[in-house]
Amino acid sequence: MNGEAALLLLADSRLPAGGHAHSGGVEEAVRRGAVTGTGDLARFLRGRLATAGLVTAALAAAACELAASESASESAAELWRGLDAEADARTASPAQREASRTQGRLLLRTARRMWPSADLDTLTRAVPEGPHHPVALGAAGASAGCAPRQAALTAAYTSVTGPATAAVRLLGLDPVTVHRLLADLAPAIEDTARAACAPPGDAAGPAGWHALPGHSAPALDLLAEGHLTNPMKLFVS
Repeated sequence: MNGEAALLLLADSRLPAGGHAHSGGVEEAVRRGAVTGTGDLARFLRGRLATAGLVTAALAAAACELAASESASESAAELWRGLDAEADARTASPAQREASRTQGRLLLRTARRMWPSADLDTLTRAVPEGPHHPVALGAAGASAGCAPRQAALTAAYTSVTGPATAAVRLLGLDPVTVHRLLADLAPAIEDTARAACAPPGDAAGPAGWHALPGHSAPALDLLAEGHLTNPMKLFVS
């Protein structure tokens, strides 16, 4: 499949991989009054893109590169476990770790049916509990014919579109106004994907995974943990 067409499929919220059930922290932000309208939402999305968006984009690009360069071997399984551990180390909140693995497991299951490959089979065996979502995304992208930058672009894009569409449902916002916010973010999304594929020095490949971005967002961690106590949740996370 053409990589650009596959990118569109991976970024589509209608992909049956469960992404529509996650709000990316915006549901708890709405509950706490931190996001009440489009102005707050715009700031939330920019902050999320600059932190979690960059980290997930870099992990997705690394996973895509790994899938394109490794065969379905025992050494490949070890490398997948290593990259998944890097994703785990960059996800401080237990609630976010669980949500990421849930999404990764569902995406991997869907991708194996859409784009069967030995790499996806190896990843499934290597991380039986379910890989983190950006790892699964990058592996799926490679199997679908995407380049690492395309995988990074998909990760950066979905890091803001999921919360944006959730906010429409939670606050009854005008969908066109919210999509204008996303349109305004387009250059930043491109920049994020570009930065995710430009590690410093010799950081490309497994030897340099330690240098992948590790930008933290304590507010997002707190929102994820607080979401667990919300008795009226519309979203899983």
